[in-house]
Amino acid sequence: MSGDPADLSIARAGAALRSGELTAAGLLDAVRRRAAATEARLHAYLTLDGAGAEQAAAEADAAFAAGRDPGPLAGIPLAIKDNLVTRGVETTCGSRILAGYRPPYDATVVARLRQAGAVLVGKTNMDEFAMGSSTENSAYGPTRNPWDTERVPGGSSGGSAAVVAAGSALGSLGSDTGGSIRQPAALCGVVGLKPTYGLVSRYGLVAFASSLDQVGPFARTVEDAATLFEAIAGHDPSDATSYRGPVPEVRSGLAAGPEGLRVGVIKELAGEGSEPVVLAAFRRTVQRLEEAGASVRELSLPSLAHALDAYYLIAPAECSANLARFDGVRYGLRLPGDTVEQMMAATRRDGFGPEVTRRILLGTYALSAGYYEAFYGQAQKVRTLVIRDFAAAYREADVLVSPTSPTTAFRIGERVDDPLSMYLADVCTIPCNLDGGPGISVPVGLDPAGLPIGFQVLAPALGEAALFRAARAVEVLADFTARPALATSEVA
Repeated sequence: MSGDPADLSIARAGAALRSGELTAAGLLDAVRRRAAATEARLHAYLTLDGAGAEQAAAEADAAFAAGRDPGPLAGIPLAIKDNLVTRGVETTCGSRILAGYRPPYDATVVARLRQAGAVLVGKTNMDEFAMGSSTENSAYGPTRNPWDTERVPGGSSGGSAAVVAAGSALGSLGSDTGGSIRQPAALCGVVGLKPTYGLVSRYGLVAFASSLDQVGPFARTVEDAATLFEAIAGHDPSDATSYRGPVPEVRSGLAAGPEGLRVGVIKELAGEGSEPVVLAAFRRTVQRLEEAGASVRELSLPSLAHALDAYYLIAPAECSANLARFDGVRYGLRLPGDTVEQMMAATRRDGFGPEVTRRILLGTYALSAGYYEAFYGQAQKVRTLVIRDFAAAYREADVLVSPTSPTTAFRIGERVDDPLSMYLADVCTIPCNLDGGPGISVPVGLDPAGLPIGFQVLAPALGEAALFRAARAVEVLADFTARPALATSEVA
C-alpha cells in the first residue's frame, strides 16, 4: 500500500498499520514530507511537535510489534487547532498576546486522542481567538487554500481544514462557534463535524463564546469523522457543561442509506443568498437523496432571518467577558507601563488584532448599563425563537439540509475591509450553534474554477446517529473523490 498520506483515509491507514504494510514512523515521515512540500505555500501549521510525534509513533510501532492494539487511532498522524491547549507545546490562539505560552496541561480532547494512540503532528493556524471566517486574522499570517493558494481556506479553523486537504495530516481537530469547522471544511473539500453542544468536552479549549463553542473533527471521509468523534466524545467532570448521558452510537447507521429518511430543506438557507453554482450542487444532491428513497420536503424556519444579527451580539458579549483574562499579568505578552492600568492597556493594544478588538468593543457595549436589554437581551430572545423553530422542524424531519457556505472560497484580501461581507460567510452555519444541535459538512462537487462545494446536514441535539447516516448517504451519492493538486503532487 502507498504510504502517501494523500491516498490514505484514517480507516485505510489503521488497517495497513495493523497488517504491517505501514509503520507509524513511516506514516509520520510521509506526513512530514508532505508538510515540508506544502507549508511554504499554505502556512497551515504554526508549530510542529517533532519529538512528541516521534515518541508517539515509536510507541505505536512497539505496541503493534508486540501484538498489542494501543487504541483506535494508534499511529494516525493528526493535527490540533491552536486554541486547544497542549502540554509543553506552544498554544497561541493565533494571537500575539499568547506568543510563547506553553500550557502545563492537555485539553481533554487532546488527552483522549493521545489515549487512543494518535500521533499529534502539530498545532494549526487560525483566526485570532477563533474570530473570523478566513484565517486571515491570525497574527502569524494567513493560511492559504490547497485548492487555490490565492484563496482563503475558510475560518476560523482554516489551518485544520487545510492540513487534511493537503495531506499533511490524516485528520484534525477544530472548534466551531458559528461555523468555524463546517465552513472551512466546505471551502477545503473535506468533512467537518460540529457535535451536539456538551457531547465533547470544552475543557482546555480557550474560550471565545462559551455557550456556542464546540470542539469537533475534520477528516476526509464521514467514516473517519465518526472515528474521531467516538475518540473525543463523552462526559468530562472538568467541564460543567458536559453531557452526562451516553454518547450516540453512530457507526451502525453508516451503511443504512437514505431510504425512509425524512429530509427537510431549510427554505431560508437554500435560496437566493447563495451563488448559483452552490445552489445547483445543493439541489442536485437533494434530488439524488430523494431518488434514493429519502422523503424530502421544504421547511420554513422564519427566525433564521435574524440569526446572524443575534449571533453577532451574543458571541461578542461572551468574548468580551472571556478575553478579559488576557491582561499582561498572568500569562502571555506583557508590555511596560507606569501603572498597572497603563501596562494592561498597552498589552491589549499591541496584543489583540483589529477583529478581536472590534468584537470586544461591540460585546462590551452590548452588555453595558442601559443597553443590555436593548441588545444582548433581545438577541437572547431571538435565540429562543431559533431553538423553537428548529424543534418544530425536527418534528417533521429527521435531518435538515442546506448549503454549508453560500460561496466557494473567496480571494485572500477580498473581504478584509468589509466585516459585514465576511460575517455573511457564516450565514448558513450560525443557526446550528444558536440551537446547540450537531451539524456536518460533506463535499459534493467543484465549481467551474475547481473549488469545492459543501453540503450541510443538521440534526436535533443528540441526533448524531441520523446525522451520520444522512452524511454518509450524501457522500456515497456525491462520489466526491477530487483532491487539490498540492495534495497529489510528488512529495520530494
